[in-house]
Amino acid sequence: MKKKLFKNYNYDLDKNELKVISNFCKQAINQMQADERFYADVKAFSSIQDKINEGNEILKLSKDESIRLTRQLKENTKQLKIKLGKSNFLTKWLYKTMYSQYNNLLQNHFEN
Repeated sequence: MKKKLFKNYNYDLDKNELKVISNFCKQAINQMQADERFYADVKAFSSIQDKINEGNEILKLSKDESIRLTRQLKENTKQLKIKLGKSNFLTKWLYKTMYSQYNNLLQNHFEN
């Protein structure tokens, strides 16, 4: 099996998926903004946020942006899955919707 030389980093997302990614990027920027170690991550998420705000139908990401977004989504889904097992009914209900949104994004658009 041959490995592809070039990968397409253009994603055709609907409005709801763009809104989830936009909120995710805002949250990530707010959490990582104070620490200088995460400067590259903040820059990548800011760039993704700017591209979403342009309002284009197709989200065109660079390789670095796509890798960072995919990695953070995977980490968040892993953490949410852990929290789902430990939480009560109301928080489980809230975490389950976030988990399903992130998981659907990963499976539909960001899988390798």
